Amino acid sequence: MIRFGIIGTNWITERFLKASEAHEKFKLTAVYSRSEERAREFAGKYQAENTFTSLEDMASSDMIDAVYIASPNAYHAEQAILFLENGKHVLCEKPIASNTAETRAMIEAAKRNGVVLMEAMKSTLMPNFKSIEDNIHKLGKVRTYFANYCQYSSRYDSYRQGTVLNAFNPALSNGALMDIGIYTIYPLVVLFGKPNSIKATGHVLESGADGNGSILLSYDGMEAVVMYSKITESPLPSEILGEDGSMVIHHISSPEKIEIRAHDGTITDISYEQQEDSMYYEIKEFIQLIESGKQQSSQNTWEISLAVVEIMDEARRQMGIVYPNDTN
Repeated sequence: MIRFGIIGTNWITERFLKASEAHEKFKLTAVYSRSEERAREFAGKYQAENTFTSLEDMASSDMIDAVYIASPNAYHAEQAILFLENGKHVLCEKPIASNTAETRAMIEAAKRNGVVLMEAMKSTLMPNFKSIEDNIHKLGKVRTYFANYCQYSSRYDSYRQGTVLNAFNPALSNGALMDIGIYTIYPLVVLFGKPNSIKATGHVLESGADGNGSILLSYDGMEAVVMYSKITESPLPSEILGEDGSMVIHHISSPEKIEIRAHDGTITDISYEQQEDSMYYEIKEFIQLIESGKQQSSQNTWEISLAVVEIMDEARRQMGIVYPNDTN
């Protein structure tokens, strides 16, 4: 069994733990919260034996082998490095860190201590992303990548009424680009690598966080356009356009259905049947890395995480979005 600790007692952690029930090697052993009451309540709900209100005590504990970090973005790097330096494997929610400098520091800490560090980007580990990779050659020369993820945030209602919740708080390295825009960028980098240039625009709210944006990324012979928003809604799927056909991807953040559309109008469904919860596949990958003695995923590599955060850093620079972590 791989004994896990968790940081973050929120809805994403709840989903993560639900997905973990399908993996026979996963065991929740410890829960961290700043509140002892909340830690005990959460631990009791999921039958975890240990609670902590001190990250240092949890990191140095011999009760866990690995930690899942689902705290606000601004804390990812500091918390991950603490656990990595204590010889614990780290599965860190996306975005892996606030900026490139933090990401590099996390990777160096993993290398130094011989432990696993992986960004918990679920979409690129799901069965249907494998289908994308296996079938993209059928499109011929790819000319355009278009990814769309515009989802109106329930927290924006509070923002419009004058209350700034975490989702729109730049002090926590939050905003549309970091929270959901990353889902449009990460698959692009996995499939096509780093772009030659980028041009980003977006709407920055009064809080200093971005509400929506779009990025044009140029490649040799190809261009990519990504759109993302937490203040508007869009049902449009994403597409990869090639000279011999197009691939339509429904729900880029959690690909559930993939179709190839030929010039003659033929539509071929190339979706794989997904047996497990969408977050199960990142858990499976992470545990396999620990058991095999490898430090990084061959899919969600350190190089990919770095390239993605570099793109987001440049996009933020062009939009004038600065986080406190950028100057630390």
